[in-house]
Amino acid sequence: MTASDVTRTQVGIVGAGPAGLVLGQLLHLQGIDSVILEARDREYVEGRVRAGVLEQRTVDLLIEMGVGERLEREGLVHHGVELRFGGEGHRIPFDELTGGRGITIYGQQEVVKDLIAARLEAGAPLLFEVDDVRPVGIDTDSPALRFRHDGQDRELRCDVIAGCDGFHGVCRDAVPAGALAFREHVYPFGWLGILAQVEPSSDELIYCHHDRGFALHSMRSPEITRLYLQCEPDEDIERWPDERIWEELHTRFAQDGWSLKEGPIVEKGVTPMRSFVTEPMQCGRLFMAGDAVHIVPATGAKGLNLAVADVRVLAEALVHWFSSGDSALLEGYSDSCLLRVWTAQHFAWWMTSMFHRMPDDRDGFHARLQRAQLAYVCSSRAAATALAENYVGLEKVGGRLEGQIF
Repeated sequence: MTASDVTRTQVGIVGAGPAGLVLGQLLHLQGIDSVILEARDREYVEGRVRAGVLEQRTVDLLIEMGVGERLEREGLVHHGVELRFGGEGHRIPFDELTGGRGITIYGQQEVVKDLIAARLEAGAPLLFEVDDVRPVGIDTDSPALRFRHDGQDRELRCDVIAGCDGFHGVCRDAVPAGALAFREHVYPFGWLGILAQVEPSSDELIYCHHDRGFALHSMRSPEITRLYLQCEPDEDIERWPDERIWEELHTRFAQDGWSLKEGPIVEKGVTPMRSFVTEPMQCGRLFMAGDAVHIVPATGAKGLNLAVADVRVLAEALVHWFSSGDSALLEGYSDSCLLRVWTAQHFAWWMTSMFHRMPDDRDGFHARLQRAQLAYVCSSRAAATALAENYVGLEKVGGRLEGQIF
C-alpha cells in the first residue's frame, strides 16, 4: 500500500443507511470531517424498501438538518391510528393526546435519497461499492478502516469509527470476543408483507386483532398501499398467490360499512419477527448505531427512528469531544442510547403481544387477555396517551432530552 492509498478523516463511517447518512450530515453541519463507506452501489441503497413511519422528532431533525424539503412536500402526516378488534375500529388521536404531535409516512428509501443528495451536493466523501472493510486499532487512539475500492487496497485513518452497517455488517464482529453481550427474543410468527398499486383504504394506519392473526393496513403514498398479515416465520411465499392474500386480508379487516380496496400486488415477502440488543454499543474508538446493535419488531415502527436517535446522541458527543477534548459524553454514549432502545423494545413487545395470535393459545386464554387490553387502551385516556406518546416518539427518556446539537 502506497502513501497515496492512505487517507485521513476525523470520523470514519461504515454504512450509508439512515444512521450513517444522518450522522455524516450532522457532523458536516458542525464542521467535522467524515468519510462514509458503503458496500452496495448507489442504485441499490436508494432503492431498498424498509420502514416508512417517521416519529415527530425524526421529522423535526431532518428538517433542521436541511434535508426535509421533499419530506414536507410529499410526506403523509397522520395525527392518529385505528385499533380494530371485534369487527369495530377505535381511533387513538395522537395530536389530542401528545400536544399536537403526529407521525409522517415517508419511505426510508426516500430519506436515504435526500441524505445522499445533500452529502454529494456538499462535496463530502461517500464511497459506494467498497469491499472487504476491516476496522483495525479500535482499542487504540489511532483506529483505521482498511478496504478495497476501485480494485485498490486503501486505508482510512481516523479518530473515531462509527459502525452504521446493519445487522450483517462487519463492525460488530470486529469487537474482541467477550466484550459484548447479546440479548435476543425470537417471536413464533412472521409478517407476510405486500405492496399493492392501489389507493389506501384508510387515511390512517389500521392495526387489526383477529382470531386468524394480526393484520396491518399502511401506505407508502396516495397510490401505494402497504399491507401485512401475520404468518408462520418460515412461511413459503409460494403458498400465497395473490387471490389467497386478498381473501385473507378481507377476512381479517372485515368491518360493517368499510371495504378494502384491491389492486395489483407489485411486491411481496415474508419477514420473521425478533428483538435483538447489543450491550454495550461501543468498544474503544468504535461506536455502533442502528441495526448494527439492535433490531426491533416492526409492530412499534421504531427501527429507523432508533437509528436516528442513536446517531443524534453520537453526534452530540463527538461535537463536544472534538471541540473540548472532554470524552464524558462519548464514554456515556451506550448508556444514553440503551435506555431509549429498551424503552422502544418494550413498546414494540407490548404492541406485538397485544395484537398477534399466539400459536399455543389453544383455549383462547391469551386472546381474551388481548381483547381486554385493547378495550382498556381504547376506553382509558391514560392508556391511550401511553400508546400515543410512544408511537409518535418520546421526547424524553429517563428525564433527559438528548441530542441537542443545534
